[in-house]
Order: sequence, then C-alpha cells, then structure tokens
Amino acid sequence: FLRVHISEDLSWSLNTAKLIKKVQQRLYFLRTLKKAHLSPQILSNVYRCTIESILTTCFTVWYSGCTTADRKALQRVVKTAHHIIGAPLPAMAVLHRTRCLRRAGKIIKDPSHPNHGLFALLPSGRRYRSLRSRTSRLRNSFFPNTITLLNPQAPALA
Repeated sequence: FLRVHISEDLSWSLNTAKLIKKVQQRLYFLRTLKKAHLSPQILSNVYRCTIESILTTCFTVWYSGCTTADRKALQRVVKTAHHIIGAPLPAMAVLHRTRCLRRAGKIIKDPSHPNHGLFALLPSGRRYRSLRSRTSRLRNSFFPNTITLLNPQAPALA
C-alpha cells in the first residue's frame, strides 16, 4: 500500500531494487519525450512529477539505512535522467538532507507531535541531545541521523 518493501533481514535492498525497477520503466517515457524535442524545463518537470516522486516515497525513513551500493544504484538512476534531460538534477543525498531537515523542523515546531521530545536541546541551547544507539541500524534511522544533521559541526582542531 505504501510502496515500501521490507525484507526478512530488515534491510532496504529489496525496496531499492523495486524502486529502481519502477523508475527505469518511467525513464522510457522521459526518453520518448526527449525524442519529441521538448525543452529541458518541461522534461525536468516530468522528471520531478513521475520519477522523483517515486524515488522519494517514504524517503526519510529508508534512505539513511541503505547500503552504499543501494545509494550508488539510486544515484545512477538520477544520473541517467540527468543525461536524458540535459539539465542539472539534485543528488539523492541532497534531497534526503533537505527533506529530513524540513520534517525535523515541523516536528520541533509542533509540541503535540509524539516525537517532539526526541528533539531536546542541551542546556547550552545550541545543540540537540544525541540519541544513544548501540546498533548501526538505530544510528542510521531517521531520528539519530536528523539530529546529527541539525547539530552544527564542531570546528576541526589543527
């Protein structure tokens, strides 16, 4: 129903493979429209409506838990669309970052949200409290990953 596939070992490889298969079917239509000599602006709009919407379904949930190979495969599809369109397209990592930050902003602004308490500021008021995680699966999930994105990076020591 939600178009999210979870395998028995709770990895996102099955989900990524299904998404890539569905997107490659849509790339055919993009190529057909390119042959009809449509402008890159129209092709970019078609990409955002038909392909990017599929790639980013429940994106904030599963992308940070993907393997490097899955991320490369997803980015390869975006690169293929970029070559078809001839206009720059945002990378998957950039889309993930902006969508996570946008969702976190909405959760932080809404005190009635069930997960509002997970975004607790430290006493300094500048950084959010990190969630303790013993497993990489939890560390790569939405909340710890987004808190890492929200917290400013410490300056590098020389």
